[in-house]
Amino acid sequence: MRSLRPLADGAGTGPLTCATDCARLCTDSGLSDVLTSDKALLHWRALRRLGDTGLAEHAVQETLLRAWKACASYDPARGSVRTWLLTIERNILTDISRVRTARPGDANWDEITDIAEGRCAGPDFTDRLADGLLVSELLAHLPGPQRDAVVQVILRDRAYQDVAADLGIPVGTVKTRVHYALRSLRRLPLSA
Repeated sequence: MRSLRPLADGAGTGPLTCATDCARLCTDSGLSDVLTSDKALLHWRALRRLGDTGLAEHAVQETLLRAWKACASYDPARGSVRTWLLTIERNILTDISRVRTARPGDANWDEITDIAEGRCAGPDFTDRLADGLLVSELLAHLPGPQRDAVVQVILRDRAYQDVAADLGIPVGTVKTRVHYALRSLRRLPLSA
């Protein structure tokens, strides 16, 4: 079994692509300098904008993590490391604020991270189940030919011509069945 040795100060721990112009967050001393000089500012801004200590701490951690991962992309010609970190944090705070606005009181950090990274979960399966039961119940009130036409054209999103060819009837008849079926469904109460 190999034993782990501590890294020498200045040894890179970050992405392998860091160059001489990187933000130096990939070194122990560079990360320590940022934590000493900028962590309080990052936390203050996050707390001021979010109003939640826990979310503010997570926002600072996410800021430092993203900065560490993108250390090599830092361009000193565009501003200081502090300015770069504040820009990263602003983007994270915007993501968090959008999630909290869309789902007030219902968003925890894992959901915020998932949504910010574009991995939003779909609707709950119980909603789909309830909708399916309601549709089945409503369709049960239709005569067989109308029900078949609605299922094929509306629910399965098939063209009128294809449905007419499969059923061996004129296209106009399929359209008429769908029209009268939808009219009948509109008249039914939702609790039918």
